[in-house]
Amino acid sequence: MDEVRLVGDNVEVGVYPISKAKQIAREQELDLVEISPKAVPPVCKIIDYKKFLYEQKKRDKVMKAKATKVTVKEIRFGPQTDEHDYEFKKKHAVKFLQDGAKLKAYVFFKGRSIIFKDQGQILLLKLAQELEEYGKVEQMPKLEGKRMIMFIAPKVKK
Repeated sequence: MDEVRLVGDNVEVGVYPISKAKQIAREQELDLVEISPKAVPPVCKIIDYKKFLYEQKKRDKVMKAKATKVTVKEIRFGPQTDEHDYEFKKKHAVKFLQDGAKLKAYVFFKGRSIIFKDQGQILLLKLAQELEEYGKVEQMPKLEGKRMIMFIAPKVKK
C-alpha cells in the first residue's frame, strides 16, 4: 500500500503516493487522517485533527442529550390484592405513566397461590383497562415462572 485517495477542502481530489499526500498536508500545516482504511486505495483527508476530535466529541454529546432515557417502574401485586391496596398502587401507576416512565406491573405467586393464575390475569387486565387514558399495553399479561408480567408504555403527550 503506497497510494492513498485524497479528499477534503483545498485539495485536488485524486490518488496520490503517500509521500506526496504527506507533503501536501505539511504545506497546509494540517494533518493527514485516514478516513476509510478498507477502501482500495485507502481514503485520507487533510484536516486539523484536534479540531476534528473536538467536533466529534461535541456531536456525540448532542446525540447523547437527544437520546431519551427510559425508566421502568415496577408495581407488584399478589393474586388476592384487596381493593384498597389495588387503588393505592393504581394511583402510583398513574403517576409513573404521567411522568413518562414505563410501567411493569406484575402479580407474584407465592407457594400454592399459582392456582389463582386467572385471578392474577384478571387483576392485570383490569389495571390495563383503568390506565387506558394514561398508557397503552406493550405486552399483555404473560406468566414467567412465578410472576405474571405486563408492560404498559406511557402515551405520548401532544
